[in-house]
Amino acid sequence: MGVNCLRISVTDRCNLRCVYCRPQHDCDFIEREEVLKSDEIHRIVRLFADCGVDRVRLTGGEPLIRKDITSLVTRLAATKGVSELTLTTNGVLLYQMADELKAAGLDRINVSIDSLEASSYKKIAGYDFSSKVVRGIRKAIEVGLEPVKINAVILRGINHSQVVALAAMSIDLPVTVRFIEYCPTSSNTQAAEDYMPYDEIRTIIEDAFGPLCNATIERGNGPALYFRIKNSAGAIGFIAGRSTVFCESCNRLRLTSDGRVKPCLYSPAEYDIRQLIRADAPDEQVRDVLKKIIAGKHAFTRLNSPAQEFSMRKVGG
Repeated sequence: MGVNCLRISVTDRCNLRCVYCRPQHDCDFIEREEVLKSDEIHRIVRLFADCGVDRVRLTGGEPLIRKDITSLVTRLAATKGVSELTLTTNGVLLYQMADELKAAGLDRINVSIDSLEASSYKKIAGYDFSSKVVRGIRKAIEVGLEPVKINAVILRGINHSQVVALAAMSIDLPVTVRFIEYCPTSSNTQAAEDYMPYDEIRTIIEDAFGPLCNATIERGNGPALYFRIKNSAGAIGFIAGRSTVFCESCNRLRLTSDGRVKPCLYSPAEYDIRQLIRADAPDEQVRDVLKKIIAGKHAFTRLNSPAQEFSMRKVGG
């Protein structure tokens, strides 16, 4: 499959502290001068677009805490060759920012919420902002940042009791609720022990609502499998990133907040693009490097590879 999607971590900082996002004892943030500036991100996106990358997703950390996020959205949305600009957020600041993000040119949004119940939300995220996030989801629908996708990581013994409640959001709201298998890192062993596989989550949903129907919606950029609860307004998705290997169909690259391109989360390979950008390397030189990265994307498969040490807030969730 051609590589046409770039996920950019615009900051490694976040206003939550989710147990599955950081390796244990991960308290260090990247120095601010090491984080890519708006001009640098725009240039990298422009050059990636020259190489056929036409879909860009902004992530973090939490992208909405970046002070220039709205102006960055405006610039990237206007970049020649970029056909879709999306953003993944924890939703805490979404209610007050949805209007300006839509006006700036953002196409749609993904919202991460792992529980609708206060205590389990707080156990995962460190704080209870669950009601604020739901309010933000409704606002995103209202302003047209659609289709809104809701991402939930289910951990046994922590929020597995919320599977039915989260799935039920798709009955009345035109949202796609996606259940994501936990992606382990070599030091995040506790969360790894709480891992719940896709088939177990699906069984819980079907026990509550009956057999899921195939959803006739666009597959999109990623590996999700989509279904629907009968007569529902929205859809259910599953991203079985741990129990299923989909390397051959992966079409994405990741740009870390300090300017390194990672072809794959499970590969140790990364390429320092910030160094080229800050050395004022000509466009042609940077473009040639990006083309080589894209060409080598599928030279690696995670099958039987060990878990890599990384922080999701740095590489982009």
